[in-house]
Amino acid sequence: MSSHSQVTAFHDRSSVSEPDYGMAATRADVLSQVLTLIRLRGELVYSARLRAPWSIAFPKGPAHFYFIESGTLSIQTLGAPPMRVSQGDMVLLPHGTGHVVSDDPSTPPVHIGSVIGAHFDREKSVLDYGGDGAAARVVGGLFHFEGGSLAAIMAALPLVVHIPGVDGKTPDWLHALTHFLVKESHEVEPGSSLMISRLIDLLVIRTLRTWAASQSHPNSWIGAIGDERIGRALNAIHAAPYDPWTVDSLAGLAAMSRSIFAERFTARVGEAPLQYIKRLKLTLAADMLASGGLRVTQAAQRVGYNSDAAFSRAFKAQFGYAPSEAVQRKANPAT
Repeated sequence: MSSHSQVTAFHDRSSVSEPDYGMAATRADVLSQVLTLIRLRGELVYSARLRAPWSIAFPKGPAHFYFIESGTLSIQTLGAPPMRVSQGDMVLLPHGTGHVVSDDPSTPPVHIGSVIGAHFDREKSVLDYGGDGAAARVVGGLFHFEGGSLAAIMAALPLVVHIPGVDGKTPDWLHALTHFLVKESHEVEPGSSLMISRLIDLLVIRTLRTWAASQSHPNSWIGAIGDERIGRALNAIHAAPYDPWTVDSLAGLAAMSRSIFAERFTARVGEAPLQYIKRLKLTLAADMLASGGLRVTQAAQRVGYNSDAAFSRAFKAQFGYAPSEAVQRKANPAT
């Protein structure tokens, strides 16, 4: 199934030709759809045995995750103060920003490219590096977000997503996923690459869900997930984004008055309901265009625009480029 087909089918059950025997889920949720749009793809996982003094610099590139099995370490992204993490902590760096991991911020960093040659066992995916001081054991990995219109979606995520352990204890889900990740990376068997990619997907999704549920995130789509009434309306929008939603109909779903719903939605999400729907539709259109599955006119009609000119103006205002450039932008993100 093409990327466009996947996205379209997610929102239009009539487009799905395969039978589900009445067993398909009856609800959609915001986090699942967002992760569908940005197309998370796990890349690799490794174990790290690190001994002080040590410090490794990673350039801008893929997103990273770190699970601290034992010991403590420092993580510092560009433009942010160092964060101290310890046993049981889980950290995501979703934006792929350059960063440094170290035993201490004062230790001079060495570029990862200079470390790999002599200290990384490619057969077992183990990094063994450092001096003879205090030790830390880490499960690290790389992943990508591949959607064609990430900016508005990813803006809700901070540079560092931190799930602290509780008294050094690891949640069952995190222990299970990291255990199987390490096992697959150490014991290479048929299908291991795919297993690792899928397990990283699960790890990142579960981490994001835990983080979103554990904190207040005002002024973003994440902020509404934990609000029962606003979340109910938001889930309905994401389940059927092409429906002719009105503030009244959404307020009815939330069992709130029109004015209170509009005020609360704006406070939780960061923009008014109809503006949010407009932006979501344009994001879906950008994803469909980037996949090469639709012409501009078809995408415009799919998301409710009767005029190509009006669609193009709205699209360019949101993304900074014309809809006709979407495929090129996907192939060359830096353009």
